[in-house]
Amino acid sequence: MINKGMGPGMPNKHGINVDAEDIGEKKSYKGIFLRLAKYVLKSWPLFLLAIAITLLSNQLALMAPRFSGEAIDAIASENGIDFYIVQTSVVKMLLCYIASAIFSYALTVLMVHISQKIVYTMRRELFEKLTSLPVSYFDTHTTGDIISRISYDIDTINATLSHDLVQILTSIYTVAGSLFFMWQISKPLIAVFVITVPASIIFTRYRSKKVRPLFHRRSRKLGELNGYAEEMLSGANVIRTYDRTDEIVGRFDERNEEAMQAYYNAEYYGATLGPSVNFINNFSISLVMILGGILYMLSQSGAVAAGSLFFISLGGIAQFVQYSRKFAGPINEFANILHEFQSAFSAANRVFRILDEESEKADDTDAIPLTDVKGNVALESVTFGYVPDKTILKNVSLNASPGQTIAIVGPTGAGKTTIINLLMRFYDVNEGKITVDGNEITHLKRDTLRKAYTMVLQDTWLFHGTIFENIAYGKENATLEEVKAAARAANIDSFIENLPEGYNTVLSDDGTNISKGQKQLITIARAILPDSSMLILDEATSNVDSRTEIKTQEAMARLMEGRTCFVIAHRLSTIQNADLIIVIQNGEITEEGTHEELLSKGGFYSTLYNSQFT
Repeated sequence: MINKGMGPGMPNKHGINVDAEDIGEKKSYKGIFLRLAKYVLKSWPLFLLAIAITLLSNQLALMAPRFSGEAIDAIASENGIDFYIVQTSVVKMLLCYIASAIFSYALTVLMVHISQKIVYTMRRELFEKLTSLPVSYFDTHTTGDIISRISYDIDTINATLSHDLVQILTSIYTVAGSLFFMWQISKPLIAVFVITVPASIIFTRYRSKKVRPLFHRRSRKLGELNGYAEEMLSGANVIRTYDRTDEIVGRFDERNEEAMQAYYNAEYYGATLGPSVNFINNFSISLVMILGGILYMLSQSGAVAAGSLFFISLGGIAQFVQYSRKFAGPINEFANILHEFQSAFSAANRVFRILDEESEKADDTDAIPLTDVKGNVALESVTFGYVPDKTILKNVSLNASPGQTIAIVGPTGAGKTTIINLLMRFYDVNEGKITVDGNEITHLKRDTLRKAYTMVLQDTWLFHGTIFENIAYGKENATLEEVKAAARAANIDSFIENLPEGYNTVLSDDGTNISKGQKQLITIARAILPDSSMLILDEATSNVDSRTEIKTQEAMARLMEGRTCFVIAHRLSTIQNADLIIVIQNGEITEEGTHEELLSKGGFYSTLYNSQFT
């Protein structure tokens, strides 16, 4: 039911373009910034402390040039060098820089702590959101792309919050403070920045608009690459079996090339922003030194009187140059980290897209819990399609009485698994209705409906943990004796007990250290454990050898006693004893009856059965 192998940009199995969310997407960066700010403000006491440290650190750094200017004026004094002023000014300057460095270090550590809290919260919210999304979302998005958003995209946000945010806070105060001190030293020299600063701002805004889509494309292409890699690695055995390694590597190279090119374009055009702005800033400092030199010579020659607007000392020029570098430096740094912010905003955009997805439809306000389940299930004139223009099921009706076994057969794509999806309310019908014990399932609480079923799928799923934990997953607070009884019923107990650690044997990721048949028997034992009233078997014995299948069928027969069962089967030998067999073709029920009745009709079922046993 979950499609893991669909690459972004390709229609999925239901005809939905999985990359549609990227088409025409123009998220407001202002909106993204405000959403990120909300996460920051959740730690507002620490953030206020960070601001206070920023102000103190930068104030100390801004005071240091004043002391250096005083030292230079004391050296260039007409009355000779005043060593006391030089000494005290140099000591004060060094103390300011040392204290500023200490506070800067403390600020960095604090911002890393804040960013880690934010990333922890964001990743937790993202995972919780994923658990609330409908199955349709996972049918239209690759697992690799989702993992890329949880890991790479959030790590990108973390890097910006922990480092670049500190730079922004520092830059704002440094620019304002430098401008204030330069205004006090020489107002005429500030005229230089009236020309160069607007030039920097205009160029930065122009370049940012050009670069912004490149970072969005970079994040998307990396997600596509991860999705393809996940798909291929999960099918590594099949790829080698059919000797398609070269072809798969070639396709990976194509996607890798696209991702690399997208990454290169974003980084290249983003990186050109910094040097360009740096050139403008260095040009402005050169103009400051030229104009400052002219004013100093006029001041020394007496053409400009002391106290005049145009008067400036050698120490004043030294101070102004230092402040101008502090003023221009943050502007240059801002240009350098702007492309990092754009990368983070593109990553945040992908994360927020998931958080903004509509969760699985909530239960109706008048929904009731499903209790005391008898197992009477009915489909009444059900019509359904995953997309509006493609109907899968057409006017399907059937009734399963309590304890009855309903087998569903038909060609691939006929709609067999779709019926299971509708029974479990992974999707809701377009027309008609489904009832359980006379209650329409849309009026039942979804969790109680799903707990009323036990499901065994053809695609087994085991998690990293002990065999006991994997079997006990089917029933909360299951005891060891209950787990052993379920394993015996599934004919897997002897295999487990012969393992060195028995039921405490740890299964690797998805049970790759045991055979497929053993994995499937464990999932059958998991299904035996809970006392549910209804059972769904989707080709549950497909990975079991013929000898084991006979014993498993005996266990399954005991499991199915007294339960309403829906069995999807391709091996018709497993459903001969079903109470009712329905044949679905092109979304419609074309035949129904018992095994003998359908054979006597000589229709599709008879042809299918004879083809398997002739």
